[in-house]
Amino acid sequence: MKKIAAIIFKNDMGELLLYKRDNKPGIPFPLHWDLIGGHLEEGETPEEALVREVKEELDYDLKDFAFFRKYECLEGDAYPNIKYIYTGLINIPSDKITLYEGDHARYFNPAETEKLNFANIIGSIIRDYLKHVNDTGQ
Repeated sequence: MKKIAAIIFKNDMGELLLYKRDNKPGIPFPLHWDLIGGHLEEGETPEEALVREVKEELDYDLKDFAFFRKYECLEGDAYPNIKYIYTGLINIPSDKITLYEGDHARYFNPAETEKLNFANIIGSIIRDYLKHVNDTGQ
């Protein structure tokens, strides 16, 4: 089964950084919102893949992050996969973000995320995360 590492980035204002997927032939869920991250390469740990993917997609050196949850995505995606989801803090202003993969990135306050079209199960993951934040006060 394919494995994916992705991160829920939050800024100091509590907004989540998401990116809109490209609208290119062959890309699943075109123009849907998604988390920064990607597939593990042969021999990589989820953490190594996450750091590499964040560098490739944002040219950002990810240092501090924490594991959130593992999700088995057996349906609702282009193929069955396991998603390793992490959390981290990012405070790059929107106009300074350079996205190297995808259409564009932007911050959303938690309420705004309820109306977004997410790729695969990302909407459920975001809801889980926001519930966790509300329940734990983190």
